[in-house]
Amino acid sequence: MDEQNRSENEKKYCYKYPHPSVTTDCVIFGFDDAKLRVLMVQRGIEPYKGRWALPGGFLKMDESAEEGVLRELQEETGLKGAYIRQFHTFTAPERDPRERVITIAYYALVRMQEVKGGDDAADARWFALDEVPQLAFDHDRILRMAELALRRQIHFEPVGFELLPREFTIKELQNLYEAILGIRFDRRNFYNKMKRLGMLEQLDETVNPSQKKEAFLFRFNKAKYEELKQKGFRLEF
Repeated sequence: MDEQNRSENEKKYCYKYPHPSVTTDCVIFGFDDAKLRVLMVQRGIEPYKGRWALPGGFLKMDESAEEGVLRELQEETGLKGAYIRQFHTFTAPERDPRERVITIAYYALVRMQEVKGGDDAADARWFALDEVPQLAFDHDRILRMAELALRRQIHFEPVGFELLPREFTIKELQNLYEAILGIRFDRRNFYNKMKRLGMLEQLDETVNPSQKKEAFLFRFNKAKYEELKQKGFRLEF
């Protein structure tokens, strides 16, 4: 191939202008029966060495953003196939001091008891949302936007069930919704609303959270939710 043809092929198939790098960052939410928590990793290298940050990393050339964030999630928590949702793309030119980096942000909902630190999670810690320290990069902003996205989504999808044990009490469910939405509910009104929706399946088993009264266990009825969704589901409080 002569020089002219080579030059023409380069112009046809290659882009000569600077390219941004692309990462995925994941806000990993968990619930400890009282507070919504988020998993952070401590950076071991510059920039921001020693600062806490959201788990994430650069995309590989042969993977999609979803594949990349699931890979990072497995490396950080040991979880496979966790619930994830993309909520925003952060593109500020100066967000990473090393180079031009665009990040595609997701949040993940996991059961804390199922999380096991992976190879990349030697310095990982769960923080309550009101105890998160100042974070590296623009991760403070990413975290706050993830909180807002989760609060909006819970009105349209029962995403909170991903944070609970597969069998739970009404009190545990109420605690979770209060933690996500930042409001208090009347216990009887909350139970009646959930009961009317029909998304909960009451089990025969009970637990004894106090010596005064036993509490029935429930499971999430996904089939009933799918039926409600077809009719236009919206959970109002």
